[in-house]
Amino acid sequence: MLDIAKIRKDYPILDRKIYNRPLVYLDNTATSQTPAEVVEAIVSGYTRTKANVHRGVHTLSMEATELQESARRRVKDFINAPSYEEIIFTRGTTEAINLVAASYGGAFLRDGDEIILSVMEHHSNIVPWQLLQRKADIKIRVIPIKDNGELDMDAYKALFNEHTRFVSVCHASNVLGTVNPVKEIVAIAHSHGVPVLVDGAQAAPHIKIDVQDIDADFYAFSAHKMYGPAGVGVLFGKRGLLEIMPPYQGGGEMIESVSFEKTTFAELPYKFEAGTPDFIGIAALHKAINYIENLGIENIAAHEHELLDYTTRRMTDEIPDMRIFGTAPGKCAIISFLVGNEHHYDMGMLLDKLGIAVRTGHHCAQPLMQALGVEGVVRASFAVYNTREECDLFLNALHRVSEMLR
Repeated sequence: MLDIAKIRKDYPILDRKIYNRPLVYLDNTATSQTPAEVVEAIVSGYTRTKANVHRGVHTLSMEATELQESARRRVKDFINAPSYEEIIFTRGTTEAINLVAASYGGAFLRDGDEIILSVMEHHSNIVPWQLLQRKADIKIRVIPIKDNGELDMDAYKALFNEHTRFVSVCHASNVLGTVNPVKEIVAIAHSHGVPVLVDGAQAAPHIKIDVQDIDADFYAFSAHKMYGPAGVGVLFGKRGLLEIMPPYQGGGEMIESVSFEKTTFAELPYKFEAGTPDFIGIAALHKAINYIENLGIENIAAHEHELLDYTTRRMTDEIPDMRIFGTAPGKCAIISFLVGNEHHYDMGMLLDKLGIAVRTGHHCAQPLMQALGVEGVVRASFAVYNTREECDLFLNALHRVSEMLR
């Protein structure tokens, strides 16, 4: 059992008042709040160990370097990667996917090739592949979903043919909450000799990730959704693939030697880390992972699902014309909904006046909205620091707002 009252003390922002009402922060799918110990690690980085990494023999540089590389080893253990050389630091999941699309896709995908995505993908797992289409005549094929928000796995299997060269899917939907069977998705792709990238941005804060068990060729996630700093992400890639991929960007740090006649590149992982990284944020990610594992990711998930079940049940029973999108078993703690035909933006603005922070809009998933037949939805999402009392405040506010709009 988690002591949620004690946990909430780690987050000073939760004491804020919005329009003289207690803040109820239910926008965790977009970004989670950051506990004091992670903030303290950032402050310490700027006040005690700020020096560029891998570039100095002086004490500060060596300390900063050790903090970054210690974080890399921590990430390796967190996702059970085979080696720390397969952990690439990026600015977030978006850059990680762009790296794979530009480097692997640019080098190995050709005219006539096909890639498979799902209809529930975030724009960050659609647009990079469309940018690749500007360079080669590549076809994108799309896995549809069932009525409850699960992927249609029979349709997925039917998409493969002799032209299929890559699969890229989310581990969990940022709108529906659906947790996709990524191990099965990868196994099917591998049976056709096709590599797979898994977008783990929504899964890493809630699900124990084991990239060796999943057998993913690439796995990407972001720090800011898992109680860490903004601007830091991770790309895991299998060594054999990373070694044959060309660098994503050029500059300092990713080179072995440079002359005007020839440049040779550094070994993994540095080949893909051009320029000065956010070494302070990376060190803080180490603290965020420690924070999650000290609480226990299974304990976090159990608490979030308790809130999800309680709130979903009351919304369905008590709010007339409630429409919830995504009802797959075992979904993440995300509720995307509409009340009748009321506009999601109006509902979000009015909830904010009552201190409730939710997300509204298409959630960077416009193809999914089109499949659902809506322009946008309201999304409430939970984290470890949320409480049942906050769920009650949200439900009371939802009653009031839905009555006002009706």
